[in-house]
Amino acid sequence: MRLALSPAASGLLRALLRRGGVKRDRILLTEFRSTDWQSLTFVGEQHQISLRLPSSDADALAALLVDGIEDHEFEIPGHVVADIVLVGDPQRQADGSVSLTIEALTVAE
Repeated sequence: MRLALSPAASGLLRALLRRGGVKRDRILLTEFRSTDWQSLTFVGEQHQISLRLPSSDADALAALLVDGIEDHEFEIPGHVVADIVLVGDPQRQADGSVSLTIEALTVAE
């Protein structure tokens, strides 16, 4: 069974790929979890995204995706990326691929 991503989650994933200039066939989405989030004045979602870059230039692709990610202004219709961060360092796997995890908070406009 395949579950659909929320509009905020799918928009965030598209914005990440667009930011890094990474083609969809050069990256594996290994996990994407979203949970509802709210404060007294805002409603949104917390996201945890795990990616794997299975190529000989995986380090360069990882750098394109995550370098300066905290300061990037993402464009997601109807949502604002309030916070985004790389969790730990990208990890080189035995097969030469690189795995990384990103956490983000999106807030509805």
